[in-house]
Amino acid sequence: MKHDCHYHPGEPAKWHCGECQMHYCTRCMPDADTRQRRALCPRCSKAMRYLGAATEVVPFWQRVGAFFRYPFHTDPLIVIAICTLVPLIAPPNLIGLLIWIVLALALFKYTYAVINHTAEGHLKPPPVAVAFTGSGFNIVILQLLVFVLMGGLVGAAAMIGGPILMMLALAFAVLALPASIMVLAMERSVGAAVNPMNLAVLISRIGTPYFLLYGYLILLTLASGAAQDFAVSHFPMWVAQPLAGFLNSTFTLILFHMLGYLLFQYQEELGFASDLQDGEGITENHQRDRSSRFDADLDMNLKDGNYDRVHSMLLEALKNDRDNPVRVGQLYQLLTARNDARELYRFHPRIMAWLAARQDGDGLNRLVETLQTLEPGFKLEDPELAVTCATTLYHRGHPKTAIRLLQDFHKRFPNSDQLAPAYLIVAQALANGLQQWEKASAFLAFIQKRCAGHPVHQDIEVWLEQARNRQPLKGPKASFQVPD
Repeated sequence: MKHDCHYHPGEPAKWHCGECQMHYCTRCMPDADTRQRRALCPRCSKAMRYLGAATEVVPFWQRVGAFFRYPFHTDPLIVIAICTLVPLIAPPNLIGLLIWIVLALALFKYTYAVINHTAEGHLKPPPVAVAFTGSGFNIVILQLLVFVLMGGLVGAAAMIGGPILMMLALAFAVLALPASIMVLAMERSVGAAVNPMNLAVLISRIGTPYFLLYGYLILLTLASGAAQDFAVSHFPMWVAQPLAGFLNSTFTLILFHMLGYLLFQYQEELGFASDLQDGEGITENHQRDRSSRFDADLDMNLKDGNYDRVHSMLLEALKNDRDNPVRVGQLYQLLTARNDARELYRFHPRIMAWLAARQDGDGLNRLVETLQTLEPGFKLEDPELAVTCATTLYHRGHPKTAIRLLQDFHKRFPNSDQLAPAYLIVAQALANGLQQWEKASAFLAFIQKRCAGHPVHQDIEVWLEQARNRQPLKGPKASFQVPD
């Protein structure tokens, strides 16, 4: 069953808290340990259940093309080629028979490995070595036992209830065969694979899609039989035999891959959790990042409307990292959204420095207007910050606010090294922004008289000449002449 994140609708959930009945996505749980399947609920701090990729995988009926491409990856092609071609060149004696049996076992083992591999989230086939090395060859004997016991159950039904009960038992056995193969592949237990209650529970948990898959499997079986019959009927035996074997193996891999994908798709209902592997899923950062956890908590509290809680969280964070630009920006956005002028005034130096660093002249202009409602004639007490903010305001088209911010600068900061840059900004705002050339000339003359040691002093005559000619104050032209 697909679940969306409570806080990010449309985002597939990865975690579920049974206590709060809440679903969370990876954005809500950046500090979760997906490898160990461990995470604590942000609300109640109880352990949560990992959902894996169950909520984000596409339904199997939307991947039919991928199923048919599956056997044509390199690894399954090699397995099919070995198991199909080698028996053709084996000697027609006991040794050849043993080779044929071993290769049939290897192919059978590989097909069952496909189910497990796919159910674990691997959408690419298992490697060739899986077919020929390690344990797992006993799956053939287990499957034969399953067939024998199913036949015995059908026979017992015939003895107890006659033909009608026998037909019902046979119909159930045929219907439950894919479920039995899936259970056997996952649990390696004959008892679980033939237990009618166990199979009925699996079918009921998957629901209607199981019957849709069953229809696909019937079509696959018919297609495989028709293709093999065509090969035998239209080609010589030395071509038809390997071709029929190749087709049979190919369709079998497609079928088993579909069974594994059904397990993967309905993992939540079946009680396990797997993630997409092989680079087909989203790569997660398993490192614990406190900053990401803090941002996720902020986001969730904002969406729950806990604005006071968000406010206190940001204040606590700024105690530990006073000028953190991310936290200052988040505080500004919160206070602006809440229209909290008093808190904006309280933190205005840090907020104005943040806005100036982002060249946000419009934000600065709005903030200054807000602050002036609390303190008419508001001025900054930091000369360097005042010049920085005024420069941003001037360059972003707010000359009046820039001038207001630097009003009486020489009286408030008579010994500041920012005096010349401050009044140069005022002169440019008056001349270029407001076309008040006489006032601009007066400020330039003040710089010429009072700031003789400042680097801008040497260019004052150029600006004064521009002001007298009512030209924009742009400073001296660049020269690329090299002195002799």
